[in-house]
Amino acid sequence: MELRKPFICSCVFLSVMVFAQVANGFYLPGSYMITYSNKSPIFAKVNSLTSIETELPFSYYSLPYCPPVGGIKKSAENLGELLMGDQIDNSPYRFQMNVNETVYLCTTSPLNEHEVKLLKQRTRDLYQVNMILDNLPVMRFTTQNGVKIQWTGFPVGYTPPDGGADYIINHLKFTVLVHEYEGSGVEIVGTGEESLGVFSESDKKKASGYEIVGFQVVPCSIKYDPEVMVKHKMYDTLSPIGCPAELDKYQVIREQERISFTYEVEFVKSDIRWPSRWDAYLKMEGSRVHWFSILNSLMVISFLAGIVFVIFLRTVRRDLTRYEELDKETQAQMNEELSGWKLVVGDVFREPCCSKLLCVMVGDGVQILGMAGVTIVFAALGFMSPASRGMLLTGMILLYLILGIAAGYASVRLWKTIKGTAEGWRSVSWSAACFFPGIAFVILTVLNFILWSSNSTGAIPISLYFKLFFLWFCISVPLTLIGGFIGTKAQPIEFPVRTNQIPREIPARKYPSWLLVLGAGTLPFGTLFIELFFILSSIWLGRFYYVFGFLLVVLLLLIIVCAEVSVVLTYMHLCVEDWQWWWKAFFASGSVALYVFLYSINYLVFDLQSLSGPVSATLYLGYSLLMAIAIMFSTGTIGFLMSFYFVHYLFSSVKID
Repeated sequence: MELRKPFICSCVFLSVMVFAQVANGFYLPGSYMITYSNKSPIFAKVNSLTSIETELPFSYYSLPYCPPVGGIKKSAENLGELLMGDQIDNSPYRFQMNVNETVYLCTTSPLNEHEVKLLKQRTRDLYQVNMILDNLPVMRFTTQNGVKIQWTGFPVGYTPPDGGADYIINHLKFTVLVHEYEGSGVEIVGTGEESLGVFSESDKKKASGYEIVGFQVVPCSIKYDPEVMVKHKMYDTLSPIGCPAELDKYQVIREQERISFTYEVEFVKSDIRWPSRWDAYLKMEGSRVHWFSILNSLMVISFLAGIVFVIFLRTVRRDLTRYEELDKETQAQMNEELSGWKLVVGDVFREPCCSKLLCVMVGDGVQILGMAGVTIVFAALGFMSPASRGMLLTGMILLYLILGIAAGYASVRLWKTIKGTAEGWRSVSWSAACFFPGIAFVILTVLNFILWSSNSTGAIPISLYFKLFFLWFCISVPLTLIGGFIGTKAQPIEFPVRTNQIPREIPARKYPSWLLVLGAGTLPFGTLFIELFFILSSIWLGRFYYVFGFLLVVLLLLIIVCAEVSVVLTYMHLCVEDWQWWWKAFFASGSVALYVFLYSINYLVFDLQSLSGPVSATLYLGYSLLMAIAIMFSTGTIGFLMSFYFVHYLFSSVKID
């Protein structure tokens, strides 16, 4: 999975300012339009090398590629990019707007044993070079079984089916799609990558420029004569070069070989407009299946949940109506004769075991659920553009930090309700601030040592560890304590019935109640498993995921189903005189996390068959475990809170002396 990135933090003070200036133009969240004039220089950038076989990203310049003039310079990266393992550097690939040319870059020194071993390993592990032009990833097209498939990036090298020699990709044929822009009030300011098309009311002259709306590549391997090529200088123009079809004309990877790198670029005018340039990347494979499957899941789950909820409401209402129609003496006699939820009146609000842990987990669940909900809503509204790499993860982290106040409030108020006093609220608040981040820290540290040992760019630098700790300690912890303090001032929820001093014995059951609790997670899992497939494919197969509207609907449906399932299970336990419902209500819906983790293992075995090596499998399982724990906290919180309010309402309706 991909995780990592820098940011600047100020202690306990976050300010977010969004300024929108509108003239004769438009703005797409997460990106700005850049307008180029003819012959304006355009520079491509390179991201980390990635592979769906290892999931270990590496720096582009870890391989013997041509360095750029002036040395390697890292681009400013945000927190999300660092955590995802992105390392964006400048590159020697330089184009001129609307100038078609074939260019020489460099010839390497003779390859040594280490470089050959590294190139062969990266080639056989199917590593891809990820290049970026005007914030667009490079795209290539291949045909498999007569079907045209698009990929982002291009391979480091090529290994024939017979598994013989390995060949390096050393010639790239770029096609840059451009859209000519014409309009009044447009002033082209500067040239190159940092130039912006600035819309000016003062300039009424009609100006024209070009926007980059597509970036495609055809990779080739060509064997050059190094003695001839070294006579050229970087960026010398060459005659057009064709990609050979015979293997003996490919550039083989072996010791003492000198590899020459070249590229050619062709600019093609396109009718694609700038706001639509990401459409080609966001097309999801099997879109009809995706839409039909999601809609089918929504209908089936909604129908089943509706039936369960209607039956449940009628049953409870009948019980309450029959019970309240009786006078007190008859009720007392009825209590002697009948079994069911009415007999646990004196025990139903008895303090559960490990009540502090329950409060902490509910508080953390509120925090995680709030983070996920707000993030998905903003993404569904279009504020999480894929053009802004790392923005989604950065937003999630900042939201998590800010929502510490919700975690503190929820955990302390529940603690005060259970205990009847706010004493010990500081300990509860500190535990809520540290519990889930502590779990995440342990898992990520173990995985980070694995990444460090592999020299992967996916490893979190030590400096970033300190920055994350600083953000957590200076923002999340104080806000959690503030939320806890607010929780002490809130009125505790009064229990409608008194608790007996002596606990009532729970009747023996034929089957353990935990079997029913674990089985309850299958219904919530049914609402999200299809969407989970697309999310896992997005993370591990390098595909873009941008159907956040569907994800928002699935989230809302998941909340409803978790609430219903937990309430029904709680009612069933009370009906068999099992008053220990607190933790069972939490895990009735939280058990969906178990099925999510099992599905992740299934996905690893059957859909990630290309994933190779114990290191890659360990990384996958580690990140999947962290995801499952977060899902357990959030879904368990939904079920517990709904069950708590249901039990409170149920026993508030019963006449008790």
